Amino acid sequence: MLLSVLENVVRFATEYNEHFSSGMAYLGAGIAMIAGFGPGIGQGFASGKAAEAVARQPEASGKILVTTLVTQAVAETTGLYALIIAILLIAK
Repeated sequence: MLLSVLENVVRFATEYNEHFSSGMAYLGAGIAMIAGFGPGIGQGFASGKAAEAVARQPEASGKILVTTLVTQAVAETTGLYALIIAILLIAK
């Protein structure tokens, strides 16, 4: 009788821990994807400033374009890291 009760307790604890860790992984993935908003806002701001700079100095548009693309690529890495972490958390 006691052995049966202990087996049930262990089985319940194991199932509970699996569901809990799975839920926490999904929650962590969702929180990680919130980091996607930052790069989006930053890239929009950088693009707007680049458009203003080209409007002021059209002859420098080539340099401004290159600089803008490089800075946006660097800003996008944050969002990509968040996506990779979210995928790893869900796939665990």
